[in-house]
Amino acid sequence: MKYPISFHLNGKIVSLEVSTQETLLDALRQRLGLTGAKEACNEGNCGACTVLLNSAPVYACMVLAVEVDGSAVETVEGMEGEELHPLQKALIDQHGLQCGYCSPGILLTAQALLAHNSRPNKTQIREALAGNLCRCTGYTDIIKAVQVASRARR
Repeated sequence: MKYPISFHLNGKIVSLEVSTQETLLDALRQRLGLTGAKEACNEGNCGACTVLLNSAPVYACMVLAVEVDGSAVETVEGMEGEELHPLQKALIDQHGLQCGYCSPGILLTAQALLAHNSRPNKTQIREALAGNLCRCTGYTDIIKAVQVASRARR
């Protein structure tokens, strides 16, 4: 059985009919063509599928699409603009990405952190990013990038 849902996606209203078993990740990737959120563990352990749900980071693989009815969802595609988002620029400038698989989730998690804490220290950044696994960078440059973006936002 399908259920109609409507939600704000990157600032635009989207309407879909979804099954009760369809995840937000599947709806984003397969139905809406937004592939920034990555499918990896499908268990809520890696953070590759992180999106913002009502401004809070969530694992899209663990959220049912029917649950976002009436909500606001932001994906990494929502960061697109004429210029790079300060977090994107900082990740590039600080060499905070390599393969890029984890980067969308890290970007959105960092964005949520900076929205609530404009001057996070290294410990707060580490704690915020704890749910985002990166097998390439070792996190040092990612943490530096969040600090740089924090300063750029002020």
